[in-house]
Amino acid sequence: MTETKELLWEYTDTEWQFVGTDHDRMIVRAIVFDDAGYFYFVRAVRNDEFGPATLIETSGGGVEPGEDLVCAIHRELREELGAEVDVLAKIGVVSDYYNLIRRHNINNYYLCRIRSFGEKHLTPDEIECFHLSTLRLSFEDAAAEYERCADSRLGRLVRQRELPVLMRAKTLLAERGILTSETQRD
Repeated sequence: MTETKELLWEYTDTEWQFVGTDHDRMIVRAIVFDDAGYFYFVRAVRNDEFGPATLIETSGGGVEPGEDLVCAIHRELREELGAEVDVLAKIGVVSDYYNLIRRHNINNYYLCRIRSFGEKHLTPDEIECFHLSTLRLSFEDAAAEYERCADSRLGRLVRQRELPVLMRAKTLLAERGILTSETQRD
């Protein structure tokens, strides 16, 4: 993993009224790409306390007690995408809130290149409650999908958190010469 200037973003939840937080959740997430210039996300179709929503999200999840962040991102990407990856850089940290469930999220974002795909290991909740599936999209299609999924309150929160990170990842990839005009899928 190479050093890059990590960014720190902080967002507030303007969808639900703030009544305080009662817990923090340490999370790892990744902007995942392949050598052909495609990006990989998860689609969640859910109907829970946040209401009905169809979302595009980066793959990732909670860090287990005592788990290193890089180990956590490898585990999460194997579980949700079935992917083995090279972690290229830490993009930064997004601090945001889910006021409805009184939670502060500390999202650690990484830039990861796909090495190979294997079997996914989704949890029962990811299968039955969130109906997770994999999306393989160009940068432009991914940005458009974040906009399309912002038709729900939760979708707007996810877009607010993730679209700036996706844009930063595209810049990092261009600066490193990884995504060129030949490989970039606009």
